[in-house]
Formats: sequence, C-alpha cells, structure tokens
Amino acid sequence: MRWKYREFKRVSLSADQVVSGSEGLAPTIISQHWRGTMKDFRKIKVWQKAHELALAAYRATSVFPREEMYGLISQIRRAAASIPTNIAEGCGRGSDKELSWFCQVAMGSASELEYHFLLSKDLEFFDDVQYKKLSEQVIEVKKMLSSFIVALRS
Repeated sequence: MRWKYREFKRVSLSADQVVSGSEGLAPTIISQHWRGTMKDFRKIKVWQKAHELALAAYRATSVFPREEMYGLISQIRRAAASIPTNIAEGCGRGSDKELSWFCQVAMGSASELEYHFLLSKDLEFFDDVQYKKLSEQVIEVKKMLSSFIVALRS
C-alpha cells in the first residue's frame, strides 16, 4: 500500500507497474526489470516533475531585477536544475543504493529551492499567487522524491 498524493489515501499498486506509475501516484513500485539495469531517467515521474519545476524556476526568475543576476537568480536556477540533474546522474550509476543517494542530494536541493522561493516572495519578487504555485510544485517533488527513496531502499 502506498500513498496517493492528491487524496492522501492508501492505494494498492501492483509490482508490474512501470516506474513512472499511474497519473497522480508516486513512483513507489520498482519492477524487477527496473532493478539492476540501465535506467532511463526520462521515464521516472519524479524526474519529469523536477524538470517542469526547473523550467518554471527559470521562467519565474527571468523578470527579477538585473542586480540579482549573480545572487538570487543564480542560486534559484542552480538549485532548481540540480534536482533533475542529480536524479539523472543517479540513474547512470550502477545500483539502487547510488540512485537513492543522488535522490537524497536532490532532496537537499529541493529544500534549498523552497527557501529561495520564500525569500523571493518576502523580497517582493514574487506575488502571492506565483509563490504559492511554485511552492506547491517544490513540495510535490519533495514528496515524490521521498517515496522514491523509500522504494529504492526496500
């Protein structure tokens, strides 16, 4: 039984599910075919969401003041790009243990990004609506990463 994010209820998943899972479900079941083989990061739902988040972060910072080019803009973009980058790098490694470690690093970058978004809102670079949308995206990625890490370790 695993968590379904949107309704926060437990659902049963079969071991034959693909890594990307069903719509709205965390990628918590890893089939035997997935384990020990070369992994295509593009098929992992959490990577897809993290990639969307990185694109959103780049778009959101494009309107920041020019004096933030080497400050907050750079920090947000690096943290945002680091999340899918670490997932992809972990997929290129030889074991689920290494992939799990790279997902932990991605989780740290997601937490960093979450703070940078809060700081941007407090500095009035984001309005409340934009901040809420970006913050929700980060939280969704963190939840998915957490579930993925648990699945990799089991």
